[in-house]
Amino acid sequence: MRYLCQDETRIGLKTETGRVITAGGVKPIVSVQWPRQAFWLYGVVEPFAGWQFYQEYDHLNGETFQKFLDALSLELGNDMALIQMDQASAHQALALIWPDNLIPIFQPAHSPQLNPIERLWQHIKRQWKGENFSSLQQLRQRVQLELAQMSSELISSLTSYDFILEALFHEALFCAAS
Repeated sequence: MRYLCQDETRIGLKTETGRVITAGGVKPIVSVQWPRQAFWLYGVVEPFAGWQFYQEYDHLNGETFQKFLDALSLELGNDMALIQMDQASAHQALALIWPDNLIPIFQPAHSPQLNPIERLWQHIKRQWKGENFSSLQQLRQRVQLELAQMSSELISSLTSYDFILEALFHEALFCAAS
């Protein structure tokens, strides 16, 4: 049985901004663009092992989430997985057909801090903070490069919350004692 954490993030041409350190009295200057073109990156991580799986879609809805679940199920093969996710309407669509090897666990509403993959999305977007891209294709290439460079150790360090590791450790002890 594997424990996975799932979420999606919108990635678009609008410039990622944030705080930067500068000398006293110096205001950073960044060219910011505001286009609305974007895509969605659906992903899952396995915090303990640092395993990852991603797919890109144009929309966030039940239909694309079903495609993601089907692809994830194939990727897992015979492995069973608990999959933690938020309560987005796409995740709870009545038309969804859950693959036999995926068991959904819905976290409480309005609690993204409980889902470790949120840290991964923040880390990825931080890599191009302040940069502008001329096209979605250029941005896609950058996203793919950042994802390809992420080692399982880095993913595990970003997503391994203590409460998750403790729960997995206690479950392993319980199963070994049974």
